[in-house]
Amino acid sequence: MAARRIGLVIHAAPGIGVLHQLTGVIAAHQGDITDVAIVEHTPERARIDLELDLAGDPAPLVRDLEALPVVRSIRVEDSLLKIYGKRVIIMGGGAQVGQVAIGAISEADRHNIRGEHISVDTIPLVGEKPLAEAVRAVARLPRARVLVLAGALMGGEIEKAVREVRAQGLPVISLNMAGSVPEASDLVVSDPVQAGVMAVMLIADTAKFNLERLKRRVF
Repeated sequence: MAARRIGLVIHAAPGIGVLHQLTGVIAAHQGDITDVAIVEHTPERARIDLELDLAGDPAPLVRDLEALPVVRSIRVEDSLLKIYGKRVIIMGGGAQVGQVAIGAISEADRHNIRGEHISVDTIPLVGEKPLAEAVRAVARLPRARVLVLAGALMGGEIEKAVREVRAQGLPVISLNMAGSVPEASDLVVSDPVQAGVMAVMLIADTAKFNLERLKRRVF
């Protein structure tokens, strides 16, 4: 039987080794954990959200997890990939971010009506260091599939961060701006609305847009 991805919302007692106990049971059921988030951790309780690929009925796994003394309750949910889908991350200057978001949201709506699941996240930021740190952090965000940098001037440490995340397999689209970031990006787009549209087309399974097939990189 083919594996399907499920989400587990687990409320547990706090303490050392809780995650170790949970993952041991999941491994015994041949579950392949794809994402872990400790959403809450206080002296009174802990909430752990897990996503995993599992073949067959999750009921036996849930039963064995509930048998652990540290577990208080478990809820089986659809995975976040199924609900929210792939993520477009847009960051930079507020006005430019807003314009890119208009294009991305409009295009995502068109594809989501056809069965896709694509969400759009934005964060207006200024300053070389905050932007560089944010770019590097995108590689750690679950379900992030493309980054759009929207601003008037970006370079220096931001350029280094762009090259780092691209090396990890994350495509980067840049507005046509001053600085060295456009040179380091996969694609440079002058119109911010079009940049948002192209970002969604790049990651949508219902689109036929491939960076490798482009004959030019600047639009």
